[in-house]
Amino acid sequence: MMEPSASDSSMSAATPAAPDLSENALRVLRARYLMRDEDGRLLESPADLFRRVARAVAAAEIRYEAAERLRQVWEERFYELMVSRRFLPNSPTLMNAGRPMGMLSACFVLPVGDSIEEIFDAIKHVALIQRAGGGTGLAFDRLRPSGDFIRGSGGTTSGPISFWRAFAEASQAIQQGAFRRGANMGMMYIHHPDILKFLHAKQDLESFTNYNISVKVPDQWMAGLRADPDQPHLVINPRTGRGYYLPRDLNPTQYDIHALLPATPGHPPARPCYRQRDLWDVIVHQAWQTGEPGLVFIDRLNADNPTPHSGRIEATNPCGEQPLLDYEACNLGSINLAWFVRGGDLDWEALAATVDLSVRFLDDVIDVNKYPLPEVENISRANRKIGLGVMGFADMLFRLNVPYDSEAGVAWGEHVMRFINERAHQYSQQLAEQRGCFPNWSGSRWETTHHRPMRNACCTSVAPTGTLSIIAGCSSGIEPVYALVFRRHVLREHAEQEPMIEVNPVLESALKQAGLFTPGLLERIARSGSVQPVTELPDDLRRVFVTALDIAPAWHVRMQAAFQRHCDAAVSKTVNLPAGATTQDVAAVFQLAYDLGCKGVTVYRDRCRPQQPMRVEAEGCCEVV
Repeated sequence: MMEPSASDSSMSAATPAAPDLSENALRVLRARYLMRDEDGRLLESPADLFRRVARAVAAAEIRYEAAERLRQVWEERFYELMVSRRFLPNSPTLMNAGRPMGMLSACFVLPVGDSIEEIFDAIKHVALIQRAGGGTGLAFDRLRPSGDFIRGSGGTTSGPISFWRAFAEASQAIQQGAFRRGANMGMMYIHHPDILKFLHAKQDLESFTNYNISVKVPDQWMAGLRADPDQPHLVINPRTGRGYYLPRDLNPTQYDIHALLPATPGHPPARPCYRQRDLWDVIVHQAWQTGEPGLVFIDRLNADNPTPHSGRIEATNPCGEQPLLDYEACNLGSINLAWFVRGGDLDWEALAATVDLSVRFLDDVIDVNKYPLPEVENISRANRKIGLGVMGFADMLFRLNVPYDSEAGVAWGEHVMRFINERAHQYSQQLAEQRGCFPNWSGSRWETTHHRPMRNACCTSVAPTGTLSIIAGCSSGIEPVYALVFRRHVLREHAEQEPMIEVNPVLESALKQAGLFTPGLLERIARSGSVQPVTELPDDLRRVFVTALDIAPAWHVRMQAAFQRHCDAAVSKTVNLPAGATTQDVAAVFQLAYDLGCKGVTVYRDRCRPQQPMRVEAEGCCEVV
């Protein structure tokens, strides 16, 4: 049994007994997280919430022969970890720990088999997961294409898109715990015959609103695109293994397998067909037009699959940062990097102690979790994946006086993620020596390649941390801030409440220190969210305080790649593009992400959708919903 070390408590003396939260953080907690009675009356305070979670998670310590005294010590450590806002676990843990539902994981991947029974079992499983606040990833590759033969009935299938619609309708009907709608990721292999239908399915922005979509692209296809983009694009029927070409005159939303041309090895198609170049152009154009699909470089996900003997990875969670096996779940947590800035550097000792405690917390979550399905429980406990990531990275750079879009900014990203990844592995190894390796360790890459005991098959993952970063009072994930001054709309307790102007706290401090902080200045910055138009501000301040749309796309990709080099799973990152970006800009981002070793990439062109959560209104007001 590992006794709490001195480093575990090194920050406790400076940490308040109750959280110091912003008004917007309190609004979010009251709206989504705090317990209520059946009449809607609050039953707990934020401090009570963190105590409830700490007590529930620390109960796992008893499983490892910890005395009750030590369980109480770990409860205090976990409480202090969260109440200080150095670390927060994913939303389902905050919502459900210590409550009857008890489902604490955020990320799930479910298989979708090619039979009616398997399809509707999967729909049921999605509903069970989402009612507890989890998000699901689904790959539709196994479903036979539209018009294909059904042996049992002698008829033909309506294809993956029609069944996908059934999944979407089920998710729409399931109100997630604490007012959250279902979040999903739908994926399809680029060689599936219905790929054109998949790519055009979300052209109607009212369809599949609870789904992100991504195309799975193998390395061989990317290499072929570069070497010979005019070669015909081959699709393969997953039921028969037969290859086909897609005629150029197809209606991309209504065709079936009978409209395709059978592929004969060594013979070109008999009439004009989609080339690889053409498929690429469709993907790029759709991403430019709507922000979707994203690309997932599927071979890279499997190259880093720590347990290939347990299965192949075919999908990720809804935001793409957690590749998982069929039925696998993962619980996430994020460290607030801005908290650790001290005098132009990071407090590395405090960060190391926080990584250790966070890994232990997340490992304990696996033991106290109430999984929604026995299949999920079995593989999740067998691999014990956790996803420790970060938030507050942009605020950290602000405090360090380092521009995000600079060589120094990228170097800081790589340095801090390397430190967290290595430290997480060290502590997971210590846990393995005390508690045992994850059950599937034998035959895993930790045994066969690294020859290293490990408690968790996967330790690190960088999530987007939307509402968590509001609670922590910091920037989200590794994203640059979208706006420095803006009006934020959150779920409100009373309809008459107006959105509040929110100011980035680091900018506010810098402006006050320089004697420049005035309400009039805030109003000017709030028109666009950026300080760049305010030319009378000092040049060095404007250089450091850059926003997402101030940053050239290549810097977004370079930062994602820097974090990916030291991350077990993947990195959730959006490459923000200005409204005037072209399809060539999107294509360049996709190619750069592949060249720099990213596992996936998502772009979003400003105003490509009539409604978006972060926007600058026509009347000159930056709003975040």
